[in-house]
Order: sequence, then structure tokens, then C-alpha cells
Amino acid sequence: MGSKIYVGGLPYSTTEQQLSDLFAVHGAVTSSRIITDKFTGQSRGFGFVEMSSDSEAQSAITALNGTELGGRTLTVNEARPQEPRTGGGGGGGGRGGDRY
Repeated sequence: MGSKIYVGGLPYSTTEQQLSDLFAVHGAVTSSRIITDKFTGQSRGFGFVEMSSDSEAQSAITALNGTELGGRTLTVNEARPQEPRTGGGGGGGGRGGDRY
């Protein structure tokens, strides 16, 4: 298990400092990051926390997963690598006519 933790279900008003403080009870937090919309700058309701050791990360996951923060239920688990994105590209859809 890695020491990087995914945290979902965050209230949109949560700050990175509040996120860090929430996890600091369970061990040393090396970083915390709230993911924001690149156009509006608004929180997307999830973030990541890195802890200094795997055992501290596991302790935080066990203690915080399913708890409430600001009226929302948190989803806390080990962060997985981001799935590679396929090139969305447009359409294609129409058939080119076979013209003789």
C-alpha cells in the first residue's frame, strides 16, 4: 500500500488546511491537495493526502472512511494511479458516400 490517500465526498468549502488537519490526528501529513475545476476554480469535492508512512495512511483510512464532514459522508481509500485517458476526439459518425 502507498501512503497517498484519495478522499472523496468533501464539502465544497473544505480547504487544504482543513483536510490536512483532519488527517494529522492519525500521523504526519506530508501534503494535502483539493482538486478544483480548471475553469471555475471551485472544489470538485475530492482531494488527496500524502502521509509519511504506510501504517499512518492505513490508520487514517480505517478511522475516516465512512465518517461525516460538513454533512457529507467521506470516502477514504488508497489512491490508485490515474487511468490513461483515451483521446476523446470528435465524431466521425457520418458515412462517406461511395460515389462513382
